Amino acid sequence: MESQQEAIDFAGFIMSLASQVFIAMGEQENPESGATGTDLCLARDYIQILELLQEKTRGNLTEEERGLLDSILIDIRIKYVSRIKECK
Repeated sequence: MESQQEAIDFAGFIMSLASQVFIAMGEQENPESGATGTDLCLARDYIQILELLQEKTRGNLTEEERGLLDSILIDIRIKYVSRIKECK
């Protein structure tokens, strides 16, 4: 049975997790509610999932996939630390 939606690839999966981080940090609005809010604990959880994927997929990704994951994690970590500092 074939789905009408295209299958998600690794890059799409990483981008969907990154979007969840940005939504949790209030950087993007929630597409379901249209609201923005900040939940730094949830953002941290998604970051840890991305870090886990980075660790567990090491050596098994294409150069493009590895580069995407690395750059997203760098960007997200910088923004997360900035958000944490704003709360202090």
